[in-house]
Amino acid sequence: MTLLKDKTTTHKLADEFSSEDIDRSKDRSRVLAARRNGRRGMLLWLLLGPGVLTMLGENDGPSMLSYAASGATYGLGFFLPFIVVAFAAAYVVQEMSMRLGAVTHRGYGELIFQRFGPFWGWLAVSDLVVTNLVTLITEVIAIRVGMSFFGISAQIAVICAVALVVVNTLGSRYSRWERLTMGLALFNLLFLAVAFFARPSPGAVAEALLTWTPLPTGTPQEFLLLLTSNIGATVTPWMLFFQQSASADKGLTPKDIPQGRLDTGLGTVLAAITGCAALVAAVPLFAQHINVSNLQGGAGYAEALRPIIGAPGATMFALGLIEAGAVAMLTISASTAYAIGEAFGGVGHSFNQSISEAPFFHAANIAIAIAAGLIVLIPNSPLLAITLNANMLATILMPPALVFLLVLVNDREIMGPWVNSWRGNMFGILITALIILAGTAYAIMTTIGTFMSPRT
Repeated sequence: MTLLKDKTTTHKLADEFSSEDIDRSKDRSRVLAARRNGRRGMLLWLLLGPGVLTMLGENDGPSMLSYAASGATYGLGFFLPFIVVAFAAAYVVQEMSMRLGAVTHRGYGELIFQRFGPFWGWLAVSDLVVTNLVTLITEVIAIRVGMSFFGISAQIAVICAVALVVVNTLGSRYSRWERLTMGLALFNLLFLAVAFFARPSPGAVAEALLTWTPLPTGTPQEFLLLLTSNIGATVTPWMLFFQQSASADKGLTPKDIPQGRLDTGLGTVLAAITGCAALVAAVPLFAQHINVSNLQGGAGYAEALRPIIGAPGATMFALGLIEAGAVAMLTISASTAYAIGEAFGGVGHSFNQSISEAPFFHAANIAIAIAAGLIVLIPNSPLLAITLNANMLATILMPPALVFLLVLVNDREIMGPWVNSWRGNMFGILITALIILAGTAYAIMTTIGTFMSPRT
């Protein structure tokens, strides 16, 4: 049996291998056998996971509600092709993250600590934890809103959301955690069925995708809020932490980079299709002139869609929200656990380890889910506002994370021949600049609107 050695550590004696080493070596032996026997389909299946989970995990509750808010506010037009372009940008970013994890066998947070020192490491981890907590609050909101459609109380919904994280973290096996989460993530395709019930005009959809028209009307603040929210729905800091750490936890190596790109590409296509479907599904609300700002509580969009597209479509929208929140609960809490485990250095931070072997990792995974659940139970919370602003927060905090990523992926000392290409750098810099521009424009317009608004 071949056991992969970490290139930055000394070789271990055979009797010093941990259960984590042994479990991962079993996974790697299957990969090597598939590669040796030329079984490309099996090889892709074995290496599939981090990319698909990252992209479909980012199609979370606030993201799907952001896409739906775009469709309900502006109908078909600018935001439909914008979602596609935003996911293309997400692929560029996540491919770098995957490649970095496969080459270095280190998580994103761990590399920042090692290459830039404790100050920047703790700053990055602290930002991630705060952002993830806010985002997890919105995931619990999505589950709560979806379950309320079926008459399930907020308390039961929160318990189910937290219990999902607790149960799924106890398997002591990354591959088991990954496959269970991927199985759940496939239900993101429910939004395709909802879009079908919305009966969109194929011609109008094609025209919007090809021409980016009709252009949005209304206030600049509203447009920029949805613009930054949609950016934050596709490119966020937790994705970097999760995919890079998951790639390392899975045991990806430089030879696996082609399959890693296919994995990330497949996740990108699926997430873009379902994200567009969520927008299309909410277009009937635009046609009926329904104000989405009134959909903050109760069953929200699903309840509003029921009399327009019928009970089956509304039911699938509610189930889709539950699924979106559930998958994101698992992946985002995992990214927090990876970051905290890596920050403490020398402690376990893998799903291949039990609670006793990786106490910080599993405790962080569960604790942040519990904290988010408790916060959601605070009465009279402005659910839709929290959801949209959570994505905006991710947009604001993304540029520093991208700068670190670009510096790391261009470091020949750690990347060797897998260093970023000039095209990768060009797209990476462009994406970072556009995200900064969108966040800055929204901040300026919000400030101007605040000072110019009538005062009583």
